[in-house]
Amino acid sequence: MQNRIFITASVALMVAITTLAPTGAAHGMTPEQYFADGNRLSRDDLYWAALLRYSQAEEAGLDTPLLHYNTGITHYRAGQHIRAREYLLRALDDPNLRAAAQYNLGLNAYALGEKDEALRWFRLTRDTSTNRTLQEYAVVAISRIRIEREQPDEYEVRAEVREKKRDFTDLELRVRIGYGSDSNVFRTPNTAYIDVADPTQPVVTPVVQSAAYVPISLSVKYKVNNLPFEGFYGAYRFAGRYYPDELFKNANEFKHEASFGSEYERKKGTRERRVFSAFSVAQHEEIYYDPDDGESRVINGSNVDDRMNYLRYGPEFSARQSGERIAFGLRAKGQLWNYDKIDVVPEYDHEYFLFSLFGQYKFTSTSLLRVTADYYSRRYGDRPSYDLDGGQRFGNPNIRYDYVALTLRARQRLGRSMWFGFDVERTERVDQYVGYNDYTRDSFGVEFHWSPGYRFDLDLEARYRLYDFPNAFAFHEPTAGIKTQETVDAKLRASYRILPRLSLFAEAELRERTSNDLRIQYDRTLYAIGVRWEQ
Repeated sequence: MQNRIFITASVALMVAITTLAPTGAAHGMTPEQYFADGNRLSRDDLYWAALLRYSQAEEAGLDTPLLHYNTGITHYRAGQHIRAREYLLRALDDPNLRAAAQYNLGLNAYALGEKDEALRWFRLTRDTSTNRTLQEYAVVAISRIRIEREQPDEYEVRAEVREKKRDFTDLELRVRIGYGSDSNVFRTPNTAYIDVADPTQPVVTPVVQSAAYVPISLSVKYKVNNLPFEGFYGAYRFAGRYYPDELFKNANEFKHEASFGSEYERKKGTRERRVFSAFSVAQHEEIYYDPDDGESRVINGSNVDDRMNYLRYGPEFSARQSGERIAFGLRAKGQLWNYDKIDVVPEYDHEYFLFSLFGQYKFTSTSLLRVTADYYSRRYGDRPSYDLDGGQRFGNPNIRYDYVALTLRARQRLGRSMWFGFDVERTERVDQYVGYNDYTRDSFGVEFHWSPGYRFDLDLEARYRLYDFPNAFAFHEPTAGIKTQETVDAKLRASYRILPRLSLFAEAELRERTSNDLRIQYDRTLYAIGVRWEQ
């Protein structure tokens, strides 16, 4: 009954809400320093030493619910359940600690063999707490006590049935809309340049333009659970960025995607198996504008606004098997990308294939390491390959790029509310004609998540990519030298839940691309605030 997950949650809460103070010799320490040193000792499982420090803090004048709560938790872990109850009862005065104290009073009573008292505290947690996780833990604890007594009441029976029997249908709905600012609407180069591929042209002087935009997204998923562990679903997603000012309408971008498939999930103890398969169809719409000024492109007298619009469709499949420490899986995808036909230029139509394998190992309950190997390929149907001098000549074989990538990812959880991770990736692209567009890409990423309570979430992601082109030239012109490219992407997101299904969000995004091909070099920053509805 003394579930390790429950105890870990309690101790994590105890530590996370405590501010550490410098430690030193016992003589002359302040009450706060005694308290901080007690927290440190408790984290190191030195319970008796920790209790001594808490006692010294109390004797020095510290009298707070947090001190009583931490003292009670430490007494509990030391097996002193009578003293634990005494201090946990004193912690009930603090509304922020009340739910956790009630739940731990239930655990403490169970450890004493007082199951009626344990049931009372667990039911109080279930019925009055606003912390959904604690409510779920309390329901499970109540069910276990009732099962032991073979006298389950109606509420616990329903809760237990819900764990084993899914609803016949599930509906998921997410809507997100906001208002933001874009510092570089058309991804315009931030410096004047000479197009060395056409030296007869004058110096290009791009003008960076900023504007307000409206981010919109919608996703709907309806699932029918007609088999014990498997369900079939249909889903629709829409995402886009809309610029209200007519001057920037060329930057509007939208994507629709419909999919249908099946999901299989089965758990048994620490073992879990997931299988996913689907067929999806997506429509992408954007204007093929000139990044120097945002105007529509005209080639050989023809407007080519629709060149980047495409219809994408194909199947995908993934499977994952996990145990207490080891997990592994695979993923496969095949797609056809059909771009709008433009007669005056080659089309971007191509086939896309992906095969991926991963293996993961959990060193502890809070840390893991994952290795992923990917192979994917893009095979174009109407784009001639490049020669080694940078020329793209009709009559050359169509472009085929094959990619091999290896990713190493590590994650570490810090308590229940916080985790961070990092990853490194090496990708090699092979141009299957003469190797002109070969590259090696090294990628370094970090991510951080913090959820200090039920209402607030904070996420940070950042990634740096360095490209090494052994053969390609800047501007596809040999006199410009070998092409170089670096990119930096960072995103900060925060959300606050004002109602169970309604949240406010704010986000900031930075994108930087540096290259000696100045046509593709730009900086861009986006800020947005809005609301999100989830069902």
